[in-house]
Amino acid sequence: MKSTTAKQKNNHKTNQNYLFPPEIWRKRNLLYYQDIERFYRFYVNSNSKVLEVGSGTGYLLASVNPEYGLGIDINEQAIEYARYRFPDLDFILEDGEHYNSNQKFDYILFANTVSYLHDLHKTFSNLASCCHPNTRLILTFHNPAWEIILRLATLLKQRTPIDNLNWLSYEDIRNILNLNGFEVICHHKQMLLPRRIFGLSWLLNKIIAPLPLINQLCLTESIIARPKINQTDTVKQHQTLTCSVIIPARNEAGNIESCVTRMPPLGKHTEIIFIEGHSKDNTWEEIQRVQAKYGHQWDIKICQQTGKGKGDAVRQGFAMATGDILMILDSDLTVRPEDLTHFFDALASGACEFANGCRLVYPVHPQAMPWLNRMANRFFAWLLSYLLGIKIKDSLCGTKVLFRHHYQQIAENRSYFGDFDPFGDFDLLFGAAKLGLQMKDVPVRYDPRTYGSSNIQHFKEGIVLLKMCLFAAKKIKFR
Repeated sequence: MKSTTAKQKNNHKTNQNYLFPPEIWRKRNLLYYQDIERFYRFYVNSNSKVLEVGSGTGYLLASVNPEYGLGIDINEQAIEYARYRFPDLDFILEDGEHYNSNQKFDYILFANTVSYLHDLHKTFSNLASCCHPNTRLILTFHNPAWEIILRLATLLKQRTPIDNLNWLSYEDIRNILNLNGFEVICHHKQMLLPRRIFGLSWLLNKIIAPLPLINQLCLTESIIARPKINQTDTVKQHQTLTCSVIIPARNEAGNIESCVTRMPPLGKHTEIIFIEGHSKDNTWEEIQRVQAKYGHQWDIKICQQTGKGKGDAVRQGFAMATGDILMILDSDLTVRPEDLTHFFDALASGACEFANGCRLVYPVHPQAMPWLNRMANRFFAWLLSYLLGIKIKDSLCGTKVLFRHHYQQIAENRSYFGDFDPFGDFDLLFGAAKLGLQMKDVPVRYDPRTYGSSNIQHFKEGIVLLKMCLFAAKKIKFR
C-alpha cells in the first residue's frame, strides 16, 4: 500500500480549490464515463496486469480492478491527482509515444487516447515490447460521424475541448494496428445519448443503440486487438504443444473403436478422453474394451459421467485433460476425426485462439442435416454473430477447440454467465467472446452417422437455444 505524501495532499486540496478541469468534465458527463468504464470492466479480467495509456485522473484504470495497474499521461496535474485518489495504482508522467518498457501487461487500454496521439505508428511500435502473446489492446474512440456534434458541444462548454484531434475511422485504426504488428479481433459501437435525460438515455443506449443499422450511428467505437504471432514461434508450437481430445459418448457403442483407429496424431502427444453418459447400450463396456486393446498405442483415459447433458460431460473431460490444446469430438463421428489436424494447425499456427467447426461450407448430405435443420442452424449462427460481435457461420457444430489456459479463464469467469448451457457450445462461445479471443471457423465435412440415432430433440432443444440467445442478449449485447 503506497503512502499518501503531504505534497500529494496539498496538491489535492489545491485541485479542489480551483475545481480540477477533468473532474468538472467527468461530473458533467458522468453517464458517458460510466458507460466507458462498464465496457472495459466487461472485457478486462480483474486481477490482471493493466497499462492505461492516457490515464488522466485514473478512474478508468481503477474501475477494472487490476492486480497491478500502471497509468501514463503527459498531464502532471492529472498524474498527481490520480496518485492521491488511487494510491494502490502506479501513475507516471510519460508520453505514450515514447514509453518503452520490457514489463509485460495482460491488457493495454486506450480510452480515446488515439485521438490525441501525434504519432500512432511510434506508439504502437513501442508498446509491442509490453506485450506477451495473450496481451489484449482495448481501444475506444469517437465515431467520426459525430465530429460536428462534438465540436458544437465544445463550443457550448458541455465537454472537454477537442482542438486538433485525430478523427480516425475504424478502418484507419485497424490499418495502423496491422502495420505495427497487431490484428483486430472485434469491433463494437455503443451509446446514442451521452447525457442523462430521465429514462430516455436508458432507452436509447440500452435498447435502441445495439440494434442493427442504428448501431452504426453510435458515438463510441471500440476495438479489441492482439499481437500477431511470430512465424518462428508457430514452428516451435507445432513441435511442443500437446493435445487432449474429449469424446462424450452416449449410446454410441458402434462408434467407439473408430474414434481411436481414425484419430490422427496431434502435436507432441495426444490424449484421448472418453466420457460415457448413462448409455442404454453397451457403450461403457466398449470403451473399456477399446482402452485395453489400444492402450499401448494411445494415451486413453475413461470415465463415467456423474451429471447429465453433453455440456456437463465436456466440463468433466476438460477437468481431466492435461493437454495444451483441448478438443471436443462427437462420438457419432459425423465430423471426421481426421479433420482434427486442421483445428490443431489453426491454434498452433496462431491463426486463432478458438477454432469453431463449420459444417456449412461443403455440401451436406440430407440425412446428416435436413434442410430445416440447416436453416435453423444458419439463423442461430446469424443471431449469435450479432450478439457476440464476431462472425460465426455454424454455432451448433459440436467440434470446438481452444487452449487449456483459455478454458481455465472461461471457467474462472463462469459466474458472470452462470451454469446455463446444457450443450456446452454456448458456454464456450460466450466465455471466449468475453475474453476477447480470436475465433475462426474451421470447415469440416459433415457425414451421416453409421451407427445409432441422434440424441437431439429438435423442437425442445430449439426452444432452449432461443432462451440461451435471449440470455446472451441480456448479458452481452444489451447489458
